[in-house]
Amino acid sequence: MNGKNIVASAYKEAVELNLKAVNPATGLLLEGEFCKASEQEINEALVSATESFEIYRNIHKDKKAAFLNAIADEIAAIGEDLVTRASAESGLPLPRLQGELGRTTGQLRLFANLVAEGSWVDAIIDTALPERQPLPRSDIRRMLIPMGPVVVFGASNFPLAFSVAGGDTASALAAGCPVIVKAHPAHYGASALVGEAIIKAVEKTGMPKGVFSLLYDDGYQVGTALVLHPLTKAVTFTGSYHGGMALINLAQQRAQPIPVFAEMGSINPVIFLPEAIENQAEELAKKYAASITLGAGQFCTNPGLMLAIASPDLEKFKQAIATAISLVPSATMLTEGIAKNYTKLSGNIIAENGIELLAVSEVKNTALQNQSEAKVAQVDAVSFIKNPKLQEEIFGPYSLLVVAKDKQELEEVIAVLQGQLTVTIMADKNELSQYQSLIHKLTDKTGRIILNGVPTGVEVCAAMQHGGPFPATNDSRFTSVGSTAIYRFVRPLAYQDWDQDLLPDELKDGNPLGIFRMVDQQFTKDI
Repeated sequence: MNGKNIVASAYKEAVELNLKAVNPATGLLLEGEFCKASEQEINEALVSATESFEIYRNIHKDKKAAFLNAIADEIAAIGEDLVTRASAESGLPLPRLQGELGRTTGQLRLFANLVAEGSWVDAIIDTALPERQPLPRSDIRRMLIPMGPVVVFGASNFPLAFSVAGGDTASALAAGCPVIVKAHPAHYGASALVGEAIIKAVEKTGMPKGVFSLLYDDGYQVGTALVLHPLTKAVTFTGSYHGGMALINLAQQRAQPIPVFAEMGSINPVIFLPEAIENQAEELAKKYAASITLGAGQFCTNPGLMLAIASPDLEKFKQAIATAISLVPSATMLTEGIAKNYTKLSGNIIAENGIELLAVSEVKNTALQNQSEAKVAQVDAVSFIKNPKLQEEIFGPYSLLVVAKDKQELEEVIAVLQGQLTVTIMADKNELSQYQSLIHKLTDKTGRIILNGVPTGVEVCAAMQHGGPFPATNDSRFTSVGSTAIYRFVRPLAYQDWDQDLLPDELKDGNPLGIFRMVDQQFTKDI
């Protein structure tokens, strides 16, 4: 497996293939060599993307939909090999990746259907009012148009669904934007397989060369160059707070600043209300021990913070979750760096004043490399409020229980919480009416509020909001999952007094997808 950077033009300079993928479970190198993208390849990818944009943006929506479906078909055709390689590179089990494969092809088809239907462009038509007094109104028609080449950073924890052909790529292509993907160093091989599948779809559907490129890197150099390149029009990122902020700051330093849509993680607070704890202490403990440790805790929606009011029933919950956590086997994390960082950060937090370790996994698998041990700790509400470090995301199977003495103190904890991707309330329905003020405050803290569920698991659908107030994301108006993710890559354009034959189809009279808005023809004299 030779991982050449996929760019539209023929780059002939010899480049040493010196990047290798590693199996995190064994520490062994995997088959295949991959080359770090050169400055010339980066530039060629952006130039080619810009040239293809002038064609791709005007391709009929049905052909764009066919292209997205073709990508899904090509990925499905290599499904077994792809899942096997992704598992070897990530340490994730095959069933998890088979599900992720279905999500990847499913969201491509979701966007294909969205594009074919067409109303997402939000066509708005205000027809002329030449007789209006005291001033006539021009004919004004507005719709959303694509922005241009988008740089996508692959994520470590989803080798398929947030990677080369993941939701960012699918939604950008659906919007009419060419895509340049920087493959994540954790899964070079899986990225190469998907990149080849996309190129096959490009060729089969007659899309312009340069509509997709894939570049490799083992650090920050290529990513930095892509963000700073003057032809890049938008950037997407899923990862750490520090990584996301670095890209945001780079984009703001450009002569022409561009949007960066960064999903930077979350501790996803779960609030256990008293009656839920009283009636379901052991059941909730098992449920949340499973959620905390799912996928070795390597989800941006991992429940890293639990909040509850002190009570005898809470003691039962604590005992039950401690038992459940202690029985969870250690698991391989995605990379050696992620495993070391988890051990360091969780250890640092547990060493903070007021922190008590409730449980740590006691089942060790000595055959595995880069293991994580599940941990649950507790702290009192006053100590939590005083220590901002306790709100930092620990990427891995870790959660902190904050114990408040009463309802008022629980609300004080919620008041200091930062922005989150999710907030969950575990409650009996008959007690929710007593906590309306608390629930109202929680809506200001999150992009998705869950009742009696777990935050792990993000449905790909039109109503999903996967994004929240800072620092969960840098722009809470947008989602990175679901069909409305397309709106990250478009901007509005209004056409004033244009002839019908010169307008885009979406804005012509008689288009059933156009929204005709007629204002009151009585123009007030106060204006």
